[in-house]
Amino acid sequence: MPQLDTSTWFITILSMIVTLFFMFQLKVSKYNFPENPEPKLVAASKPTTPWEKKWTKIYFPHSLPLQ
Repeated sequence: MPQLDTSTWFITILSMIVTLFFMFQLKVSKYNFPENPEPKLVAASKPTTPWEKKWTKIYFPHSLPLQ
């Protein structure tokens, strides 16, 4: 049974990686990225809820007197 010749694997894998790197660089270079991105100012409006206008008290069960 003949042995598998692996002498060319290194140069094949290395050339494939280099080719994929260049192809990726060419793909990425076609995109237009913003040069100076600025955050958008969004007016934060506070929603009005009916329970904010009333006084409410929340009772903690452990703070109630013993019965």
